[in-house]
Amino acid sequence: MSGILGTKIGMTRLIQDDGRVIPVTVVKCEPNEVTQVKTVEKDGYPAIVLGFSKLINEKKTKKFRHQREFKITAEEADKYKKGDKVTLESFQESETEMVKITAISKGKGFQGVIKRHNFSRGPETHGSHHHREPGSIGACTKPGRVAKGKKLPGRMGNEQVTVEKVKIALLDPKQHIICLSGAVPGPNGGLITIRKG
Repeated sequence: MSGILGTKIGMTRLIQDDGRVIPVTVVKCEPNEVTQVKTVEKDGYPAIVLGFSKLINEKKTKKFRHQREFKITAEEADKYKKGDKVTLESFQESETEMVKITAISKGKGFQGVIKRHNFSRGPETHGSHHHREPGSIGACTKPGRVAKGKKLPGRMGNEQVTVEKVKIALLDPKQHIICLSGAVPGPNGGLITIRKG
């Protein structure tokens, strides 16, 4: 199995046998349901689509709040069929130590250049009127416009973020809980996609 969907619960810490304290993010991964199995013959590549967080009022075309596609090998495609449940036990069987996490980061609204791009501030005293402003953006008559990609104020956060090589600190398939070492993008209650890799 190449991945699973879960919900971020929050952060806590684990105390190791040698006294070290490790900060961890707790993710609850309720059993995911296989909603579609893609094959090389039919779709051109092997993959499975997992559904997570079942809707109370199911519709004809939508039964889950979240659906994500996970690529698998052609041999693995024969093992799955529509309606199968995928749990954290698949991670325990493969003894995967590192995973790849994808989530939508926290939205921080419209922010200035100091917070958004880590700009330095201007002097606070001696009659300076330049404190938190971005300053000159360097456009003259030619080209007569602001260059694309210029670091300026704007919307910050609320973007898809992927973090690779995140270590699994604790795995509890009975309670559907996985603890990941360190911080994970997104707010508490947000969707987390965990992939092997």
